[in-house]
Amino acid sequence: MPNPLPAIAGVLLSLCVLTAAAAPPAGFDARVEAAMQSRDVPGMAIAIVEDGEIVHAKGYGVRQLGAPERVDADTIFPTGSTGKAVTAAALAILVDDGKLGWDDRVIDHLSDFRMYDPWVTREMTVRDLLLHRSGLGLGAGDLLFIPRTSRSRADIVRALRHIRPATSFRSGYAYDNILYIVAGEVVAAVSGQDWETFVRERIFAPLQMRTATSHEDDRFATENRAQPHARLDPRLRGLGPQQLLPESEGLGQVGAAAGGLSWSAQDFARWLQVQLALGALPDDRGRLYSEASAHEMWTPQVPVPIRPYPAPITDITPQFSGYALGWNVQDYRGIKVIQHGGAVFGVLAFTVLVPERNIGISLQINSEDVDVLRGLGFELLDHYLGFEPRDWVAAFATWNQARLADGLAALDATGVQIRRATRPSLSPAAYAGTYADAWYGPITITETGGKLRIDFHQTPGMQGTLTHWQYDTFRVAWDDAAIEPASVAFSLDAEGKIAQIRMQAISPTADFSYDYQDLLFEPQTLK
Repeated sequence: MPNPLPAIAGVLLSLCVLTAAAAPPAGFDARVEAAMQSRDVPGMAIAIVEDGEIVHAKGYGVRQLGAPERVDADTIFPTGSTGKAVTAAALAILVDDGKLGWDDRVIDHLSDFRMYDPWVTREMTVRDLLLHRSGLGLGAGDLLFIPRTSRSRADIVRALRHIRPATSFRSGYAYDNILYIVAGEVVAAVSGQDWETFVRERIFAPLQMRTATSHEDDRFATENRAQPHARLDPRLRGLGPQQLLPESEGLGQVGAAAGGLSWSAQDFARWLQVQLALGALPDDRGRLYSEASAHEMWTPQVPVPIRPYPAPITDITPQFSGYALGWNVQDYRGIKVIQHGGAVFGVLAFTVLVPERNIGISLQINSEDVDVLRGLGFELLDHYLGFEPRDWVAAFATWNQARLADGLAALDATGVQIRRATRPSLSPAAYAGTYADAWYGPITITETGGKLRIDFHQTPGMQGTLTHWQYDTFRVAWDDAAIEPASVAFSLDAEGKIAQIRMQAISPTADFSYDYQDLLFEPQTLK
């Protein structure tokens, strides 16, 4: 009879290995603190779930630079676009309720819904709203609600019909936010509740997510909340010292369905639990959504173009990448992962699920230091997937520094090679007037004492001073330094009058949500 001891020893050894792997890497807390200090990051929150259990949910640093209040496991952070999966889950619940189908036409639920092309209006489905394949360009329409807006969601839905497509319908991938706002309106129309209430009652409550907020009023009423920070060097965002930002920056409430949630590490862990359990609630409390819906939301349905990352982060380049319903599906070094990033000005989030290993990781940071966020995220992935340890924070820092250096070089080249010593064609007063873009709406340019000011009326606080650059092109320096600077180019008609205005972000690294390039202003009433 063979000796059973070696087999038993092997089982015991494997159990020990599994138990050890459930914990973060040795010295992980010190590693997080060191990474944060290297970039003056104020605070972070990290959650890890393995085999259905929350093995780590902890805060680090402070809620606000220069203040003593510490981040803990219950400190809420805006989650940015990681919340797109919540809007997808809300729709999945309605599908399970029999009130909605993924392939229902949007117009059958929202009678006022229109796209630029009538055929696309007729054919757009609920599924299409989530897949970034509508034909709209990258970030199209984001200036309707970013960095803030006085518009309603109904206003945004009505503006859609005026946004020209960049490509044909369902022909390719281009990330957008605006159609997730429409998806939130579908949730409201079908459920009879506004999106905020539905998410709070049908998702947060069953999951016992006690800190999670779906409305910014609740977020601002939560004392234990992180404040946003960024580096706002006038030349290029991402350079300079860390600065506190106004916490009203971001999507605004109208954009909540695209990324306006806030929650803590503890609640992020609960969200990871239900994802890994394919919709089953912890402790056998029933289901949030069906297993069929879980698989539907994780099934990639549009290919995402792969751009190889340069050294020293080459290994994060996936071999395949697709977008599912609120999730990116790709591989990391040959292992399938379900992941998504989130960014609201001054705050970042990153979450990744590894279904075959039953692991979920989330990281939140109250600054824009992507190198610390992603670096620590990939160090955790390597740990749980059994790869050799690597200093991913340093690798991402090298990549980010090169990206910013390239941006500065591009700015310098623009200033030296392109600018011409010219005068504007008209007197300052002749540029003043009211102008309107088909989808954005009206702006005004005023002249006082030879100085020009521009005002985006439906974006509160978006006013700035125009300074002549060359020919009939000016540059706007916004009163709010957190808003990306832009060029403002006037075109004249045959009579020498203003015919149109076009804009462009000055920084080559500007966030795509500043989609100035899609604006075409025409004169309404000239002074």
